Parts: sequence; structure tokens; C-alpha cells
Amino acid sequence: MIELCDVTFTYERSAPGRAAGVSRLDLAVPQGSCVLVCGPSGCGKTTVTRLANGLAPTFFPGALSGRVTIDGRDCAQMQSWEVALCVGSVFQNPRTQFFNVDSTGEMAFALESRSTPEEEIRKRVAETVSELGIRHLADRSIFSLSGGEKQRIAFASAWAARPTNLVLDEPTSNLDMQAIMDLRSYVATAKAAGASVLVAEHRLWWLAGIADEIVVMGDGRVTKRLSAQEFASLSAREVRELGLRVRSLNDVAASARVTADSQTRSESAPRADGRAGAGEVFQAEAGLDVRDARAGYRKHEVLRGVDLSVRAGDVVALVGRNGAGKSTLSRAICGLAKGSGAFRLFGKEVNERERLSRSSMVFQDVNYQLFAESAASEVVFGLPKDRARSVDVEGILSSLGLRDVSGRHPATLSGGQKQRLAVASCVAAGKDVLVFDEPTSGLDLESMRRVASLIRRLADEGRVVLVVTHDLEFIACACDRAVELSEGVVAGSYDVAGGVGAIRRALFVDSQCDDWT
Repeated sequence: MIELCDVTFTYERSAPGRAAGVSRLDLAVPQGSCVLVCGPSGCGKTTVTRLANGLAPTFFPGALSGRVTIDGRDCAQMQSWEVALCVGSVFQNPRTQFFNVDSTGEMAFALESRSTPEEEIRKRVAETVSELGIRHLADRSIFSLSGGEKQRIAFASAWAARPTNLVLDEPTSNLDMQAIMDLRSYVATAKAAGASVLVAEHRLWWLAGIADEIVVMGDGRVTKRLSAQEFASLSAREVRELGLRVRSLNDVAASARVTADSQTRSESAPRADGRAGAGEVFQAEAGLDVRDARAGYRKHEVLRGVDLSVRAGDVVALVGRNGAGKSTLSRAICGLAKGSGAFRLFGKEVNERERLSRSSMVFQDVNYQLFAESAASEVVFGLPKDRARSVDVEGILSSLGLRDVSGRHPATLSGGQKQRLAVASCVAAGKDVLVFDEPTSGLDLESMRRVASLIRRLADEGRVVLVVTHDLEFIACACDRAVELSEGVVAGSYDVAGGVGAIRRALFVDSQCDDWT
């Protein structure tokens, strides 16, 4: 059991005026129950998880008052290794918790750290691999795994030690729909086994029927507590007013209509160059044409002859299971992955170097592409001085809800804020081809809508825009077409205007997650 009693925590290096950490927080996660913590990006969800697993204030120094107890013991009186025996953690970015270069070694790491006998370690790892259905990920290089596959290994490494408590910080941020359904079964299994489960999330639908209490946060404080039954009784409008994403995938279409209405009423997004504004929709048909694209890593072929056409002015979603080749195709289009095939841009064949100079990409893990000392500097980082001076930095940051953090170092931002900052840099670059790899990872409802609106307007200016995503709500809000990849080839193409049902099936979601009671 995890308990936080009247806890206030402020990070050691909080920026002036920043509502960092949490204030006067009371939270209890009994054994055999699941508590969902949700709210806007930067509201304190991740801090709650760090308090629950003992990383704050040990690894993340700061001022702590109140009492945190784990299985009845005061966390302040426990050594870090003692906390780790009781709490298994899955972080928002799984890369930050890996200690091994191979997947099987990573799953065994926690058990090895406890001096578990070798035979027992082999047995536990084998049981975990079988239980979670990840035999295909065993004995793989960590560096060869997709983002979603890394997240599965992160969960497996935490669950292999069979802790009494599980803490998950946005565990679905990089997972495909089927993987989310798998995770749902994993969490349900852990809960049924008597573990207390604390989940910080923006995507809520997959926890229907599992979460017992929903805690909504804002500015480091609890703004609302709801039982599962009370949450189920809220109208869709009341859920949106709380700033939360959809409770059910059946609500996606209605959410998209609300987003479309708000985009129609909003002002045009600030421009990074002299292209047509949002009201002057670009009408050209020519865009990106890819024929027989092939690429891979070492001896592993990922793309096996992809044919893809993207009209300028359209937003095309690349969908499919983790490992299908979406990110590899994105990198190949941007000239970041070596391979073969014919690539034409606006009717002209372009080589790898030309694609690199005319493309801009937001990576799945944006920590790889944030370099400047402040958010404002990051927007124009790497641009020629003349171009940097012409960029409306404040306007771009404002359009993404980042104006208040313009002076902050990117490393101090929340995961969702970092994601939006990377999008801002991509906008400022003003390239012809814009590729976004999971741009809504870690984003709350309002931030997702801001990103959707901005991406939609970038396409309207005549750019080629592709989005790698598993986010059905975002697809309905921003995309014209969804292209499904499977085992390195195009398996289907779907018109979003025709409804999201076919896309949902393409994303391998057959189960219904609607009953919160």
C-alpha cells in the first residue's frame, strides 16, 4: 500500500514563480486497487509517481514535508534499495531506466540486484516473458527495439520481481493499440494478485473497469476526486471541462467535432515564413511520392518495398503495430536512414542529402533533439541568423501553450511540454516536409488540440505532413488519411472523413473499454 499524507514537495532547482512539485497532497493506494492520477501537463502527476517510488527527494532533490509510507513503513526511514524491493516502476521514458544492452538482461536486472539465485532468475524471466506474451522481444538488443517495444520491456523488468506496488508514469505514451490492450491485461493481473497500482496518465480509456479512483490534479494540487462510478456518471462535456481526454474510444468522433469547432473559431497560427496563411488553403496535388522504399538496421530489413503518395495539403497518419516500420519509413523520407527506393518531392526526384535539407522531424524521444539553454532559444536553435531573426518565437510558443515557460531550460520541462517545444522548433524551421513521430505522446487534451490545430494549419500552407501515431483521438482531430504499415509494407489506406471505425480496426482494437463501473 502507498500513502501520501499532507505531502508538499518543491524541487531544489525550481524556477522563480514556477508551481513545481505538489502541495498538501493526500493520496492512498490500497493493496489490490488501482488509482488513476490525471490532469494537464505539468500539473504534478510525475512528481506524485516520484514520491510514491521514493525517487523524490533522493534522486530528485527538493524540500519535502508530510509523510510518505510504503507498505506501512515511513519512506523517509527506508534505504533506496528497500523501497525498490516494494515498488516496481515504469517511467514515461523507458530509456531512462535501462541498465543493460539486451532485453533479457534488463528483465533479469532487478532480480540480480537482489542476489536472487540464478535458477530462480531464469524461471522468473521465463514466466514473465510467457505471461506478457513477449517471447519475440527476448534476447534482443535494446537499441534495436521500437519505442513501444522498449516500454513493454520496461514493464516486464518491473513485474519480473513481483513487487507489492506498481507505479506507472504514462506507460501507454508510445504503445500501439494492441500493446495498450496487452498492458491493460498486465495491470489487471497485477491488481488481481493484490498489488497496489498507481497510474499517471492522459489516455484514460484503457483503464475502464480497472481504476477504482480517479484523482484530477492542477498546479500541484488535487482539484477533484472521483470514484469509478462517479467518473462514469459524468457527461462527455463535464469530462472535457476537467481537461481530460476521452473515457471511451466511442467518444472520439464527438471529441473531434468539438476540436474542429474550436479550430474554426480560433485565430490563425503565427507564421514562421511567408507562405499562405491558414485562411488561404494550398490546393496543389503534388507532394511526396515514394516507390519501393527499403531500409533496415544491420542485417534486419524493416522496410520491404513501401509505396506511398502524400498530397501537399494533407495530413497523413502512419499507423500500425510497434515495429511495423513507421519510424524507419519516417527517417528514410527525411534522409536520416540509409536504404533504397525512389523518392520524389513536388515532382522532382530527390536524393538522401536533398531530403535531409528539405525535411524536419520531431522524434519519438524528443530528449535527443533539445539542445538550447531556454525554450525560446530552442525554437530557433540551428537556424541561420537571418532566418532566426524573422521567426515569431513568442507567437509560436503561445500557439502551443508554452509562452509561460519561454525562459525555462528544456530539461526542466514536463514530458508534454518538451514534446510541444520540439514541435515548435519544427514549425520554425519552415521545411517542405514535416514528419512528427508520436507528437501527442504525454499531451493532455488542450495541448493535443493545440498541436492538432497547428499541424492542420501547416498542411494548409502546402507542406507535406506525415504523423506517426497510435492516438486515435488525434487522428480524428487532425488527419485526412491514415496509412497502415504491417511488417514493412503498406497494408491499407483509410479516409478519416469516412469515420474512425476502420482505422480503429486497423490499429488492432477489438475489445471494448467502456464500463468504468
